[in-house]
Amino acid sequence: MKKYLFYLFFVTFFVACDDLNDKTVSIAFPENTNEIGRLFVLSEGLYNQNNSTLCCIDFTNRTIETNFFEKINKRGLGDTANDMKRYGNQLWIVVNGSSQIEIINLATGKSLKQILLIDNGKNRLPRYVTYWEGKAYVCCFDGTVAQIDTTSLEVEDYLTCGRNPDGIGAVNGKLYISNSGGLDFPTYDSTVSVIDLATKQEIKKINVGINPYKLEVDNEGDVYVVSRGNNLDIKPKWYRIDSKSDEVVQIFNDLPVVNFVIHNDTAYLYNFDFVTNDYWIKSFNCKTEQIIRDHFITDDTVIERPYSIYAHPVNGNVYITDAKNYTSNGDLFCFDKNGKLRYSIKGIGLNPNAVLSVP
Repeated sequence: MKKYLFYLFFVTFFVACDDLNDKTVSIAFPENTNEIGRLFVLSEGLYNQNNSTLCCIDFTNRTIETNFFEKINKRGLGDTANDMKRYGNQLWIVVNGSSQIEIINLATGKSLKQILLIDNGKNRLPRYVTYWEGKAYVCCFDGTVAQIDTTSLEVEDYLTCGRNPDGIGAVNGKLYISNSGGLDFPTYDSTVSVIDLATKQEIKKINVGINPYKLEVDNEGDVYVVSRGNNLDIKPKWYRIDSKSDEVVQIFNDLPVVNFVIHNDTAYLYNFDFVTNDYWIKSFNCKTEQIIRDHFITDDTVIERPYSIYAHPVNGNVYITDAKNYTSNGDLFCFDKNGKLRYSIKGIGLNPNAVLSVP
């Protein structure tokens, strides 16, 4: 799994139960942001430490609240939050270690509901969420996809896919789920399940590289998926699936992508080598299937360990988070679409893994 980092250490801290703001870190608001609305940054914390956080950057009021969820709701997010998506006026946060979905009101930050995904006392370990026709679909490491009604906020069904699904997307009335097999290391899975949402049945498994992970859909209905390999002798690969034929139509052997985001048919890709700590960040045209720029960052900005990437849906800014050394708070970098640094925010959260703008 990309985001499960296991460390053995001892931490001693004291927090007054009636003063949760003691955990808030004061960060100076950056200059020259020229943005409106808010930006949310989700940080997973450390596995089994129950210290996930949600940061809110308010461009109107020029404030940064690093522990936004806890400040509003007087409790923490839980253990290992690893995805967040917007649905209307709601923010859905997937908390893997705590096996729950936290749904909050975007305007107020207040929790609307906490949905536990537990089967007979066993955590289903949810990973990522997508939406289709009024339903939320959350892939879980137990080999299922939870179908949740976005109005009642109730789990309606569980659909069956493959081993340890670690990415999900929806297009043409179908779900695409990457089956990583990550809990069975070194015997990874190497398939993408296709589920027909009309019948809720898996209609096909598409073979890709081992340990598939991030999955996104472009405007043409192509499904791009990362195969992470094993960080040893099998390198990552990037695949393109045609959602009409449900066949792999292109393998990008020369693009060992580990994470990416698609915005207006431009994909922003990065690779990080966990052995050498080397990385690259590129931009890619999803219509021509060609690299736009081999080096996305066009100034002297240095990132230590890229951990997530996100593109603003309106202004096209590209946000990259830096996990630093994985045990101290990471940073957020904002670039314009030409790869020039606009601003950075240091110490945004511990292992920041998702960014979401609310214009």
